Amino acid sequence: MAMTLAHRYRPWPVIGGVFAAFLALNVLAVLVGETLFRFVPRHVVLLAAGFLFIFFAVRAWRDSNSEEETLAGPTGGRGAVISSFLLIFVAEFGDKTQLAIIALVAGTGDPWSVLVGGTAALWSVSLIGIALGTTLLKRVPRAMVHRAAALLFLVFGVLAIGQVMLNGSLVDMV
Repeated sequence: MAMTLAHRYRPWPVIGGVFAAFLALNVLAVLVGETLFRFVPRHVVLLAAGFLFIFFAVRAWRDSNSEEETLAGPTGGRGAVISSFLLIFVAEFGDKTQLAIIALVAGTGDPWSVLVGGTAALWSVSLIGIALGTTLLKRVPRAMVHRAAALLFLVFGVLAIGQVMLNGSLVDMV
């Protein structure tokens, strides 16, 4: 999304809007994750996260053949910041990255490390997408990028479920 926004607007307003949106989303995710850590057993969180990652893997694989979205709106300034913030916030709200942050906080009980690390990672990826994305997508088919993401989500899902299974029988935990 940040890459698409950077095609339409000047980079600095996009960076400001994207950074603010990811910070707001991650604060919300950390608050939810901290609540889950306190009240939901770890194995339940891991199982839910594992199945969600597998769901996202299937969805990303299916999305690899879909058409790219087009954006409408102002070309720069405050409008670009607001558009970038709103598009990222809406697109990522409840999405796999936010759910991963919730799962990490709920699994580790370390909200500050997850908030700082998750936000820094999302900001870095956004900057890379804005700076290099157009070149990459001109050379690598969009479908290939989505399929690679799908495989990574599948691996994360299997690892999360496998961790629960290695730590004890599912029947004993339920």
